[in-house]
This record gives sequence, structure tokens and C-alpha cells, in this order.
Amino acid sequence: MSKIIITLFLLFSGSLWFIKCTATPVLPDFFSDGMLLQQNTDVKIWGKAAPGNKVNIHTSWNQQLYETTANADGKFTIKIKTPAASYTPYFITVSDKDSTVQINNILVGEVWLCSGQSNMVMPVKGFVNQPVFKADEILLDSKNDAIRILRIPISKEPTPQENIKGIKWETASPLSVKETSAVAYLYAKQLHKMLGVPVGIIVSAVGGTKIQAWMSIPSLADFYKNTDLLPTEGQVLTTNNTPTVLFNTMIHPLIGYGIRGMIWYQGEANRLEYKIYDSLMYQMINDWRNSWGIGEWPVYYVQIAPWKYNSSESDAIPRLREAQEKAMALIPHSGMVCTIDIGNEYSVHPPDKLAVAKRLSLWALGKTYQVEGLNYKSPAYQTHVIKNDTVILKFNNAENGLSSFDKPITAFELAGADGKFYPATAQIPNKSKTIRLVAAHVKKPVYIRYAFKDFINGNIYNTEGLPLLPFRTDLN
Repeated sequence: MSKIIITLFLLFSGSLWFIKCTATPVLPDFFSDGMLLQQNTDVKIWGKAAPGNKVNIHTSWNQQLYETTANADGKFTIKIKTPAASYTPYFITVSDKDSTVQINNILVGEVWLCSGQSNMVMPVKGFVNQPVFKADEILLDSKNDAIRILRIPISKEPTPQENIKGIKWETASPLSVKETSAVAYLYAKQLHKMLGVPVGIIVSAVGGTKIQAWMSIPSLADFYKNTDLLPTEGQVLTTNNTPTVLFNTMIHPLIGYGIRGMIWYQGEANRLEYKIYDSLMYQMINDWRNSWGIGEWPVYYVQIAPWKYNSSESDAIPRLREAQEKAMALIPHSGMVCTIDIGNEYSVHPPDKLAVAKRLSLWALGKTYQVEGLNYKSPAYQTHVIKNDTVILKFNNAENGLSSFDKPITAFELAGADGKFYPATAQIPNKSKTIRLVAAHVKKPVYIRYAFKDFINGNIYNTEGLPLLPFRTDLN
């Protein structure tokens, strides 16, 4: 008899816990104190309550009350209007007939999603024996309540998840910034400085990962037909590089959170898949944009930097960069940062993250925010003519000409019809916007290459200081 009573008590207690939990509005953990909302738009707020309960959402900036009802599964979603960017802390209350949840210290400004692999992960404090340039100066100038940071912990699952547990927004400070992506933080800082508004960054990145791990199953359909490589529910995962597993846990729960756009720093892990990388990237971005349902938000990304790879892989690296450049033509409202001048022969993680962040911010400020006077595009090969043994090159995005900043020009090569490349001597004729090439061993040049190697430091820039994109004319 006592066992029956105990059993009934436990069941009744469990029912009370279920009723209590489902009656309380529950929001994903990233709807936390200190969050930053995208300005001047309709942003989504969602969560769970008891099925059928009316849910009220009150926004302090306009004293507006929004109403919705939890569906049969207890889920609710509603869009709220955000004001122009402001440094005034706001609050939101979410309530039903049983209880109220309040989110405090909310700022409104510009929100960017920051994703990729280790060069996006690399925190301001650096990796072991791999520093970030001027980390001490970055940290000394990092205290800023108007920059908000949401760091997504590494996790993987075979199926899409609805929440990321245990996360919260942080304000920029030495303590938070030293653990935050240097590229993402410095990007946010530059936007905040130029736009004069609060900036939020959501950092969701994992080192050593392929792009396929960040893609959904539908977006991979064209690449994994008639295979068993996609994970299934309940599968034990042993690697972060199983297709879709990072999307499921580190992107899918965020879908719908109001953002302005995205920055992406990835590619090294896909170096041997250069033939399809541009298509993979297009499919991923297209899928994410469709899932968010807020239009073709901008995406700005980084071309992988020079590094001395294994000899068996060295030929693939410049071709991967080539595929990254091709992706710009496929993906609307995209832009690519060139880093051919800031590689490190001994580390795949270049320490100069400030240069990367500034070049990303130029794209955003010039293209997305329409700040006048900024040139954000790297110079690029346009055409050439051959006169006897001399090649004369012309370029796009070099309206004021080119410069090596008084250093000998390196990284050009010429080849004849046999396809054998030799180093070329390069000169910029006085008051000319062209480059002239000659090579002692190539009397009848046919093909041209610039910085088309795994490790090489290109040193040609437009006069705004953006590096010339690597290129080749022997397209095979």
C-alpha cells in the first residue's frame, strides 16, 4: 500500500512540475538580459507556453502590447517593431495568465552573425603560441557597453535543435573580449565607431570544420544523392565534420533572430574540394537566407590567407581561393576580402586580424550602409595585351592607380605556350594605371599568374591600400 501511495505522489508531483513548466513562458536562452536587437525592423520573439494560453509581449520603447496564442504544441511566435538605434536600455516582458518573464538592459542597433572555422574562432588572446597582433592594445580599449557579444558554444547533433542552453549576451570588456573572435569583435568595433550605434555580434564558429557541417540537409541534396553520409536521429557523432551537425545545433536555433547580415571566414578545411566549393557556399547562404525569411541580407567573407601547406595539397590552395572569388558572382549582395598580403608561412592563423576586420568593415560600411568615400573592392585583373616579350596588364577597382609602396613588385609569373611558369619582372610605368611584365626565360608570353601559390605574399595594392586579388589566365 505504501508503495502505491509513493508512486501516486511521484506521478502527481511530476504532473504539477509539467503544468508549472509548461504554464510559464519559456524563451530560448539567447533572449537574455543584455541582448541587442536589430534596429528599424520587425524582429521575431518566440518561445513556449501552455497550449492555448494567450501570450502578451510588452515593449518598453513604445509601450506597445502584442498578443498571440500558444499553439497545440505550446509554441508561440510574434513579430515586434524595433525603433531606431539607441543607447537607452529597454526591456521586454513576456507573460501569460500564470507568470511573466522580463528581459532587461536591451539595446537596439546593428546585429551581425559571424561564422566559419578557426580563423573566425581565433580569440583576441590568441591560440597557444599563436598571438593576435596588438592584443594588449585591443583589450585596453575594449570596455564598451554598446558592443554586445553572444558566443555560441561548440556542440553537434544529428537533427536540428530548438535552443542553445546556457548562453547569454555579454557587454564588451577585457574579460569577454579576450575570449571572443578577434575578427568579429574588431569588425563590430569598427562599425560602432563609424555608424555611432550599438553593435551586436553572434559568434558561431568551430575550428577545423568543413562548410558541409554548417549546411542543412536540404541544402546538401545536390551533393549527397544516393549516399548514407548524412546523419540520422540517434546517431553517435565522433566528428564536427559530419554534414549538417553544426548547422543543427549552432545555426538552426538562431534562425529568425533579427540580423543585418553575416561575415564568414572558412575554407581551409575544404581545400581539396575547390571544384565544388563555390556551389556549396552558394547553397548554404541561399538556404540560410530563405530560412531567416528577411530577404537577401549581405554576406561578406574572407579569402583564405597564404600558408605553406603540404606539398601534395599546395596546388589546391590557389584554386580554392579562385573558387571563393567565383562565389561572389553566384551570391547576390556578397563581397570578399583578400588577404594575399598578410599570410604567415608558419601558421595557418595569420596574426593580423585587424586588417581582416577592417577590410570586412569596408564592405559593410561602403556597400550595406552606403557610407560615401569608401572604396571596399580589391583591384582585380581586367585584361592584358602582349607586345613582343612584354605583357601590359589593366585592372578593375584601381581608379587612382596601383602601388607597391616603394617595394620591388613580386609574385608575378609568365609562361609561354608550353605552360612552364617563370618569375616575371614587374613595373608600374610613371602615371600609368597598368603593370608591365617581362620574364627573361619567356620570349613569347602566353599565360600570366599573380600570387597563384599556397604561400606567397602579394604586394600590389590600389592607392586605398587594398591588395590585388590573385589570378591566372591559364584557366584549366
